[in-house]
Amino acid sequence: MSEKKPYYKTRLRGRGQITLPPEIRKKLKVGEGDDVLFYVNEQEQVVMGQVHTIDPKQAWFWTERWQKAEREVQEEIDAGNLLEFENAEEFIKHLHAAAEEDAKN
Repeated sequence: MSEKKPYYKTRLRGRGQITLPPEIRKKLKVGEGDDVLFYVNEQEQVVMGQVHTIDPKQAWFWTERWQKAEREVQEEIDAGNLLEFENAEEFIKHLHAAAEEDAKN
């Protein structure tokens, strides 16, 4: 016996407007002012989904280069390859010592 799936009905209003049922809004995690994406899949079904927009001021974070660096850093942290400092002055001393060591090599 097949499982009965819920369906939701809404009415098309003037200028092509519809109201998304609350269950669908919750499933898509969208609210007033959010964009919603529609596309037609290979089976000619209309599919709707949430649009994930990125603030242009934060787009650099989502570049492949930056995400690769984020993954590499997380791997180092997970492996325990990190240093901890008591305060900013200790950290700055460490940076100066490392710079001096690099200058020697």
